[in-house]
Amino acid sequence: MNILILGGGGREHSLAWAVKQNPKCDRLIVAPGNAGIAQIAETAALNIEDGDAVASFCADNAIDFVIIGPEAPLAAGVSDVLRAAGLTVFGCSQAAAQLESSKAFTKAICDACAAPTAKYAHFTETEAAKSYVSKHGAPIVIKADGLAAGKGVVVAMDIETAHAAIEDMLGGQFGDAGAEVVIEEFMEGEEASYFLLCDGETVLPVGTAQDHKRAFDGDEGPNTGGMGAYSPAPVLSDAVAEKALTEIIQPTVAEMAKRGTPFQGVLYAGLMIKDGQPRLVEYNVRFGDPECQVLMMRLGGQILDLLHACATGRLAEVSPKWADDHAMTIVMAADGYPGSYEKGTVIKGLEALPETSSEMTFHAGTTQANGAITATGGRVLNITARGSSLKDAHTKAYAMIKQIDWPEGFYRTDIGHRAL
Repeated sequence: MNILILGGGGREHSLAWAVKQNPKCDRLIVAPGNAGIAQIAETAALNIEDGDAVASFCADNAIDFVIIGPEAPLAAGVSDVLRAAGLTVFGCSQAAAQLESSKAFTKAICDACAAPTAKYAHFTETEAAKSYVSKHGAPIVIKADGLAAGKGVVVAMDIETAHAAIEDMLGGQFGDAGAEVVIEEFMEGEEASYFLLCDGETVLPVGTAQDHKRAFDGDEGPNTGGMGAYSPAPVLSDAVAEKALTEIIQPTVAEMAKRGTPFQGVLYAGLMIKDGQPRLVEYNVRFGDPECQVLMMRLGGQILDLLHACATGRLAEVSPKWADDHAMTIVMAADGYPGSYEKGTVIKGLEALPETSSEMTFHAGTTQANGAITATGGRVLNITARGSSLKDAHTKAYAMIKQIDWPEGFYRTDIGHRAL
């Protein structure tokens, strides 16, 4: 089949890498792609948030299957436009994408189906929000209601930080995404990510992972989009995963169907786990980044069959085949990230790195200019390895990253420390 993947980050590079391994993939195009993706697939300059433009591109290129990577096209309703044009699409509807694009929507769903989550309140006025924080005290969590590229969450350990976050968000730091804020109780425990495919009825677990949100070693520094990840997540034992499935995921999916907005795509549940009891932190409606990279490293080519079954309502007929393995990815980011950083710096040493079924460097923010790979984003590379144990994957990944010559980049040296 002819396949189009929408997106240009590390998540989409890993998806393209895995999909390409499946013999059912005849032609693969990724839009817009990046320098790493261009080495394994065709790339195309395309506005992936313009459903009509994507539909026209699909018609011109005889595309059989579209896989939507990031959240922005889903929130923009691209999947709805493509389905209306008769295309087979992996990615939820615009209505269902509210599970990620609106924190308040998700909280209302949790209330309706009694899914365990943090106590919360929802505000559009700065003084009311600050008054609520003053009353409830810290630590407390301030979230921009809308999409903020993984950066719209502040875990405030004191009242002053919480008040500043409220002023920033409602003051326009995240544009429309921060026009409303959700304030939540601070949940204690260990956080993990649970990934499930859903075709509107059937729910199929496809893996667990843990990521590192903070910029620096020791889980210090500002929140980022993620500085590394590993899979599986030890804290998400079979018993905890089953609890999350029956108490949180399945009730959510049933409530969405009841409202006339069935969920079809990947549901990424961020869970806080304490004493064996999971509570929902948030939902995302796409694969996590960098969690996708470790999941694709472990799943390989079978992912195409799973995604296609999900998109065509046949999830009950398939199941993932897992090896008894582990994977780790380490993010190399530009100095200054998640704040301001320099673009256009040259990265050397990539050509010497292994590219195998168990070792890959997935590109995120890169382009090719004057024959060199240059950095164009904050998170730039995902050095990923698979091994028989997490320690084995850790050793391989860190051996790879030491071969990269990029003085303007940095990475954490302790990815996986909780599990190791």
